[in-house]
Amino acid sequence: MLYPSIDNLLKHIDSKYTLVTISARRARELKELEMEGAGDQHDSSKLVGIALNEINDKKLTYKKDS
Repeated sequence: MLYPSIDNLLKHIDSKYTLVTISARRARELKELEMEGAGDQHDSSKLVGIALNEINDKKLTYKKDS
C-alpha cells in the first residue's frame, strides 16, 4: 500500500483535482531547487512523493479563492 493514502490526503485537500495540481506544482518547484543544488534529503526518492508527504504533514497547504 502506498503512503500517504488518498483518504488521508483528502482530509487536508478538498478534491482529487486540487490534490494533483498542488502536488505537481510542488514537485516542479522541488525539481528546480534540486537543479540549483539546494535540494534537501527526503524520505522519498520521487518528487511527487515528497510533495504528497508535505501535504500529509500539513507543511504544504493552499488558499482557496472565493
